[in-house]
Amino acid sequence: MNSRRDSSRSLLPTREVRADAALGGRVGSTLRRLRPSALASRAGSAHFPLAAPTWPGTVPRPAPTPELGVHYDTAWSRRYPVRLARAIVLDNVTRPVAKVLAQPRLRGEDALVGLDTPLIFAANHASHIDTPLILSSLPQHIRHKTVVAAAADYFFDRRWKADVFTFLLGAIPMERTKVNRKSAQAAADLIADGWNLVIFPEGGRTPDGWGQPFRGGAAYLSIRTGRPVVPIHLDGTRHVLAKGSSTIRRSRTTLTYGLPVWPSKDDDARSMAARIEAAVAALAEEATTDWWTARKAAARGESAALQGPDAVAWRRSWALGPAPERQEDIAGPEENSWPRKTRR
Repeated sequence: MNSRRDSSRSLLPTREVRADAALGGRVGSTLRRLRPSALASRAGSAHFPLAAPTWPGTVPRPAPTPELGVHYDTAWSRRYPVRLARAIVLDNVTRPVAKVLAQPRLRGEDALVGLDTPLIFAANHASHIDTPLILSSLPQHIRHKTVVAAAADYFFDRRWKADVFTFLLGAIPMERTKVNRKSAQAAADLIADGWNLVIFPEGGRTPDGWGQPFRGGAAYLSIRTGRPVVPIHLDGTRHVLAKGSSTIRRSRTTLTYGLPVWPSKDDDARSMAARIEAAVAALAEEATTDWWTARKAAARGESAALQGPDAVAWRRSWALGPAPERQEDIAGPEENSWPRKTRR
């Protein structure tokens, strides 16, 4: 009996037991609210100003701003650290690879002597190797401040492609199916800021080796900025890497520079584009004949059209002729140098 009384005395009063239980419950509840999962859920349900304001249901939402295509921001690629890294890759990787794969012969680079930059380079387009080949052939003071107009729907349709080609080539997105004010303005601003531009007026690679009609992008930019267009003709690059092919073959190529085409006060985009195409056609004639013969044909307006004969596919293919020779002695030592140092 006495032991029961002692044990009952050791028990706390009911009021104190309830207070302790309530305190323990509050502590446990606080600890549960501090768990990461609870904090995350509470953060997700937070209200303004701790979270973004809600959008009224009766107000239509604007479409999200696109970040790819012509809207891709390339400004980061022209900052000094990125330019330095790109120059290292271009000089130590791109140029040696181009020399091995394309075995290039360089003609007419003296046309660049004495020209003030910025310049617009317009070339025919047959292969993905065209761009690195042109960049590799340019004098050092030009190639390290040159951007390349690239098809927005092809090179800028995915984030990784946009990042890679913007870094390696200094590519900028350009609408090729129509004149886009945003891309044209971006290119014109870069030219005004002293950047050279490489552009392919055909808008894409040739499907059969013959050229396609020149569009007005290069001509428009030349007229707008007052800067000349330097025509370039590339011969043989389709044998290295043709459109639609994943096979790379080592083959002889020729890159020919022409005299700059300056815009006149009477030019519009269409007439200027025709003059640029005629200049590239004259260079194509030179690649298969010689300089004097090509100049005479150009003066008479008899240069062969870049588009080739209006005939069936097999006839057009036959007219292109066989693949170029691959022997190193196909050209003289003066033409084989790659590239020669061009005086500024």
